[in-house]
Amino acid sequence: MKKACSMLGYLLAAAGIFGMASTAGHAQSNSWTFTENNNNVIKAQRDGGVMADSGEVKIDFFGHMAFRVVSPRGTSIMIDPWRNDPSGYWGVWFPNEFPAVPVDMVLSTHAHFDHDAVYKPHASMVLERLGGDFALGDVKVTGLADKHMCAAKGWYKWTDAAAEFAQDFCPPDNFMHMDNYIQVVETGGLRIAHWGDNRPNPADHVMAKLQNVDVLILTIDGSQHILSYGDIADAIANIKPKIVIPGHYYTKGASSVLTTLSDAEDWVSKQSDVVRLTNSSLSLKASEVKKMTGTSVYYFGANFTTE
Repeated sequence: MKKACSMLGYLLAAAGIFGMASTAGHAQSNSWTFTENNNNVIKAQRDGGVMADSGEVKIDFFGHMAFRVVSPRGTSIMIDPWRNDPSGYWGVWFPNEFPAVPVDMVLSTHAHFDHDAVYKPHASMVLERLGGDFALGDVKVTGLADKHMCAAKGWYKWTDAAAEFAQDFCPPDNFMHMDNYIQVVETGGLRIAHWGDNRPNPADHVMAKLQNVDVLILTIDGSQHILSYGDIADAIANIKPKIVIPGHYYTKGASSVLTTLSDAEDWVSKQSDVVRLTNSSLSLKASEVKKMTGTSVYYFGANFTTE
């Protein structure tokens, strides 16, 4: 019986996250229909190595945990585009489809529906759950393999679903959907780390590679859905980034209250150095960021883009 339950859990997880889904609900590639091409990738490949200069790096917020990073030379990277759960088990989190924006590459930190819509953007390259190093033009990406948060500390105990589906959410016997790959993007002299839904205490060798990160995109919301406020404080204290950007919070217009998430206002309001952004785009220069002392919070709030 235990073996049968484990197989059932496997099938349910493979279908989405714990639910059987129709074929139409799966994230399938239709890249052959895209009108875009890889000309920008060829240009980046031809022009060569990572720049250490102070060109501008652009970060755009697409709601939830989806961010686009654009290098000084124009190489674009989308991280964690979202979709609704194809199994239907978790309900409607997003009122609209993720925008079909053209990018050079798309990254995904883990195999959960709100992070893995890798075929929604029109990407020349899909690097799903990247571990190790990848370089193109003036961009280097390092994927740090670790584990998803597996014990909910907020009011919504979503990890209780593990027992319902006869799964171990926590390592070492977790299913693949509870793996996580922190993505570190290096460009324009900056190191930008996208946390995904990582556990608060990464392995020592992972934490070592997060030292000297300039910008940390972290899961922060008032419901403490992934990280508690204590976890967030510890991560910031251990990594010491110059800038923290909250993500994975309720973004009115992009996500639904059905996510059970709150916005990040409660946490942000308690921080001493906050920049409240007035639009969905942020431009940074290494020469300015490196001069910053302490940690500043840059909060997009309800500002998100669809293009």
